[in-house]
Amino acid sequence: MEQLVDELERNYRETQERLSDPAVYNDHREAAEVGRRLKELEAPFKLAERWRSASADLDAARSDTELAEMVPEYEAEIARVEEELKLALVETDPADAKDVIVEVRQGVGGDEAALWAGDVTRMLQRYAERRGFKTETLSTSESDGGGIKETVFAVKGDGAFSVFKWEGGTHRVQRVPTTESQGRIHTSTATVAVMPEAEEVEVEIDENDLKVDVYRSTGPGGQSVNTTDSAVRITHVPTGVVVAMQDEKSQLQNKAKAMRVLRARLYELERERQQSELAAQRRSQIGTGERAEKIRTYNFPESRVTDHRIKLTEHRLDQVVGGDLGSFTEALQAEERRRALE
Repeated sequence: MEQLVDELERNYRETQERLSDPAVYNDHREAAEVGRRLKELEAPFKLAERWRSASADLDAARSDTELAEMVPEYEAEIARVEEELKLALVETDPADAKDVIVEVRQGVGGDEAALWAGDVTRMLQRYAERRGFKTETLSTSESDGGGIKETVFAVKGDGAFSVFKWEGGTHRVQRVPTTESQGRIHTSTATVAVMPEAEEVEVEIDENDLKVDVYRSTGPGGQSVNTTDSAVRITHVPTGVVVAMQDEKSQLQNKAKAMRVLRARLYELERERQQSELAAQRRSQIGTGERAEKIRTYNFPESRVTDHRIKLTEHRLDQVVGGDLGSFTEALQAEERRRALE
């Protein structure tokens, strides 16, 4: 533990010095990275200071007969701090503190899947509000039956990714559709992709790599729909990633929104590439995070919600679909910490 604390204090001071280095300060990307690292080290560094102080108190108590009765108390404090320090030093995902961009799409099940995608979207947006995050809809494509084919929205707030990353995957529903006259239970799905929103300094996009097409908006909208070329489709040629936006009346606004989503998708591609290179290290992660992976089943007839990654079942479906996902997030975060500690 002594060596660990020494190394931690050295790292903290070196990172502080780097942040005040003019060469780092003038490089926005480097400064953002060093600043993030310093913020990461702050909590462990304070715990290291507490450990030093408690160790000094324990040494003093052991060498002074008048303080001997305090020895068990100081020993317990050191054990507590050491446990907290181990948890604080567990490697966290650097993206955890970021805002997120969420994409919800209807999966298998036709009209019922589109209705379910709408329910999942509302569930996630209500959950964001419960956590004190702000949401901003970037684009929505509705189905004829009143559901959602696809929607993209941003969630803003400190630590949004650490909460919403657990919602990425396939959400499966078992219920009797309103259109079902025989009362038969149908199974449909909606897929959710959760991406950290990248800063411009983190993802540099060469304008020469972009193919930008403009066209007329389609579907419901304001008076300008179908009269101006306000819709924008951006193709990132090297990766083949395509983002289209048409919800705003101005071409400029649609392009700005499309660039935000493009940046997040490219950032996520790079994260996936890095994580696949660290596959052996990442086997401790819960699931693979692939979109096709079924993460949760919502069974309406039995009012049951089951998270398949941690085998957690709760019989309070109405509250969960209403946005009360806290118990699932906490259980998944606890499992992540437990595995990382191992």
